[in-house]
Amino acid sequence: MATPRKSQISLADTPYYHCISRCVRRAFLCGEDALTGRSYEHRRDWVESKLLQLARIFCIDVCAYAVMSNHTHVVLHVDRRKAQRLTDKAIVLRWHKLFKGTLLSQRFVQGESLDTAELAALQGRILIYRERLSDISWFMRVLNEGIARQANREDECTGRFWEGRFKSQALLDEAALVACLAYVDLNPIRAKAADLPEQSDYTSVKARIESAKKGKQPSTLMRFVGHPRKPMPKGLPFELRSYLELVEWTGRCMREDKPGYIASDATPILERLDISPVNWLSLTTSFTKVFHGAVGKEQALTTYCQHQHRQRRVDLSNSQALFA
Repeated sequence: MATPRKSQISLADTPYYHCISRCVRRAFLCGEDALTGRSYEHRRDWVESKLLQLARIFCIDVCAYAVMSNHTHVVLHVDRRKAQRLTDKAIVLRWHKLFKGTLLSQRFVQGESLDTAELAALQGRILIYRERLSDISWFMRVLNEGIARQANREDECTGRFWEGRFKSQALLDEAALVACLAYVDLNPIRAKAADLPEQSDYTSVKARIESAKKGKQPSTLMRFVGHPRKPMPKGLPFELRSYLELVEWTGRCMREDKPGYIASDATPILERLDISPVNWLSLTTSFTKVFHGAVGKEQALTTYCQHQHRQRRVDLSNSQALFA
C-alpha cells in the first residue's frame, strides 16, 4: 500500500527531497510520436520554465532537475525559515501570483482598511498560505496541474496526463544528496539522449555549466557554497567545480567502452563522504531501483524512522552496503 505523502516528508530530518512525476499517456511528455510524427519537444520547455518560475514564488529551492521524454526528476530544498521570515504582505503577494486568493486578501494588498473580524479571518488565511508555500505537495501540484492543462488543451482531450501523484524520497544526509544530484543530472546520459553533460538539454547540470563559463551560478537554482563550515551559508554543501568534475567522471565510467575506475584527477568528494567508487556507480545509475523510500546512511535512516514512528527501515541492507 502506498505511503501517504505527509508520512514521507519530515523536515526535522532533512529539507531535501527527490520527486519524480511520470506521464501516463501513450504520447510522451515530449519527443516525437511514432504514429503521427508529431513532435512534443516544446513541452520540455514548459516544464523547465514552470519549475523555475515556481522556485521564485515558493519557499522551496530547486537543487537539480531533468526533464525527460516521459518523466521528470527534481531535487527540492524546503526553506522553512524563509517562509516564517516573510511578512504577511509578501506571503499574500506570492500566493496571488498563483491563485486569485480571497476578497479579503485582495483588499489587503490594495491597502484597504479591515475591521477586527476581517483581520482575524485574513490572518487565518495567511497562515494557510504560508504553510502551502513551503509544502512540496503544493509545489508539485501547481507544477503538474499547469503542465497537464496545457497538454490537454493542445491535444484537445481530457483526462489524466500524469501517472497519479508524484513519488517522493527523503535525502537524509550529504552522501544521499550528492548521489541523487548526480543521478538526476546524468539521466540524459544514461538514456543516450545526450553524449555530454553540457549537451543535456532541460537539465540543471547544463544550466550550471553555462553559468560557470561566465564565472557565475544560476540565480534560479540553489547555489553550491562549498564544504560545511561555521557559520554555514545557505546552499548545497559541496564545491561546484568538484561536483561538475564528479558528474563528468561518473558519466565516463558509465560508458560501455570505458572501465569503471577513478581517474588521476578525480574529485575528492567521494573520499570526504566515504563512499567507494564501486558503490558510487551503483548509486548514480540505479538510485530509484535500490531505494524506494528515504535515502541515507544507517544512523540517519534510523533517526528518520523514529521521527516517523516506523518500525521497519526500508532498504536498510542497501544503505549499509552502498554507503559503507
